[in-house]
Amino acid sequence: MTYPEGSEVSEGVTASLKYIWAAETDANGRLWIGTVPGGLFVTEDGGESFELSMPLWNLPERKKQWWGGGMDYAGIHSIVFDPNDKDHFYIGVSVAGVYETKDGGSSWVARNKGLRADYLPDPEAEFGHDPHLLVACKGSPDNMWQQNHCGIFRSRDAATSWQEVSEESGPANFGFVIEVDDKNPETAWVVPGISDEVRVAVDSALCVCRTTDGGKTWDALRKGLPQENCFDIVYRHAFAKQGDELFFGTTTGNFFRSGDGGDSWETISNYLPLVNAVTFAET
Repeated sequence: MTYPEGSEVSEGVTASLKYIWAAETDANGRLWIGTVPGGLFVTEDGGESFELSMPLWNLPERKKQWWGGGMDYAGIHSIVFDPNDKDHFYIGVSVAGVYETKDGGSSWVARNKGLRADYLPDPEAEFGHDPHLLVACKGSPDNMWQQNHCGIFRSRDAATSWQEVSEESGPANFGFVIEVDDKNPETAWVVPGISDEVRVAVDSALCVCRTTDGGKTWDALRKGLPQENCFDIVYRHAFAKQGDELFFGTTTGNFFRSGDGGDSWETISNYLPLVNAVTFAET
């Protein structure tokens, strides 16, 4: 397979903590760490020691068909656990695709059927896809969503297959972040941007797009958000949801809140440094 000019595959790379991109705790109390260059580490003793997931690291395609998009090498940015099965979870890898394990990481299967990678010679290749973020509905975990480099995709069958649900004539297409409602798997939010060398808000106006029908239609929610001279992008982990409370931060240091599911927004802060992540604190 030929890769885009300037990309680097992961052959000969050693597992390291060059960049920690994801950290999630499973139902067994284990902490999993996703890294660049594509390593998945786990600790069972509160961080005193970590073990690399060798079954994932030794996948044949990792050496030849995982490669760096915006990073030097492939990276694991999403870890999604099945609330009904403590040994079942998924990872999102940029650039490689979605992988599933049903035995706590002892074996892995790629789950990329239906995705599209326009930047590859074969857009429907099994590997080399670029999910930007992977999420699942907590109340219906077989319903999964991803914001992908090539659009918005959803799955109703636990990632066995994916369907594109991007907006044909509207902003809901390229972006980094995606969030799904905890109870209703048909409702999701994305923050779109322009996919080119200079990534900024669509038409220099910031909006959050929401669907309530599984991606058949999208509404651009703009009330309270800047609509002129806007250069904001929202990165993968910079959007947080709890009930109707939504928060997100941007690359230009703006921070916004909605208390009504995105219908309207208020500015919490400006002139912060680049916001990489937003999360709710446990109390």
